[in-house]
Amino acid sequence: MRHVIALDVGGTGMKAALIGPDGALLHEARRATGRDRGADAVVQSIIDFAADLRAYGREHLGEFPLAAGVAIPGIVDSEEGIAIYSANLGWNDLPLRALLGERLDGLPVALGQDVRAGGLAEGRIGAGRDADRFLFLPLGTGIAGAIGIAGTIEAGAHGYAGEIGHVVIRPDGPLCSCGQRGCLETIASASAVSRAWAEASGDPDADAADCAKAVVSGDPRAVAVWADAVDGLAAGLVTALTLLDPRTMIIGGGLAEAGETLFTPLRAAVTERVTFQKVPSIVPAALGDTAGCLGAGLLAWDLISTDSEVTA
Repeated sequence: MRHVIALDVGGTGMKAALIGPDGALLHEARRATGRDRGADAVVQSIIDFAADLRAYGREHLGEFPLAAGVAIPGIVDSEEGIAIYSANLGWNDLPLRALLGERLDGLPVALGQDVRAGGLAEGRIGAGRDADRFLFLPLGTGIAGAIGIAGTIEAGAHGYAGEIGHVVIRPDGPLCSCGQRGCLETIASASAVSRAWAEASGDPDADAADCAKAVVSGDPRAVAVWADAVDGLAAGLVTALTLLDPRTMIIGGGLAEAGETLFTPLRAAVTERVTFQKVPSIVPAALGDTAGCLGAGLLAWDLISTDSEVTA
């Protein structure tokens, strides 16, 4: 059965699959990234995992995979196949595509950035499949974005497109890891809500999910924390829709798991802020934590299609 390898590499874990031409998940597996063992060990873990998936495909699906797609965090040069920088994994200018291709006996390898890979999957087979233009925003430890246009993801001239988490919405706000103050992700990410709720509740172990539950129960402290995050997120979204005019905004990540506790006030806050802009559909992501892996698989299939067209 024809298939490709798909790998989504995170800071703590790797999600993998063998994916058929129709997007079917033929085999799924997960492993720890092992970043505590160092950057070189992480690279070896990825290479070994990919090799094991290749062998599994030959043994259980009757043939070797046609290509591999790998989604990684950080700054990625997809054309050259280089992981330029990843703070989570300790990489700088790592030729990951070449390393994987060598271990996989010359198998074609597509390398992509994790959020853009997730956006590609949501755009083609998830919540944005009927939208010609969309913005995908996972709200997790930070906030990033993927700009979808006609079934593809815009990476930008230097691979930085979609970094909405570092749009400043409150110049006097918290210091961000990027060096600015008041970036969107310091106000409205899941980790920002967790910090604010831990302080407001007096429970150092409290997180964003706990805050959402407290909002539902009517706790005024939680309502205030939540409202501040929603207000900040709405400001960021209105900036994005003013620039990009998307038809759909797809919100994913940990904060989106709150469901309508997030989406009802968020839609209202965005509607209140717009003037001339067209309000897009604001919907939850459909693919959950499999989006990056599915996107990596789509990158692999796209690579095969492109190679076939060039050969023809």
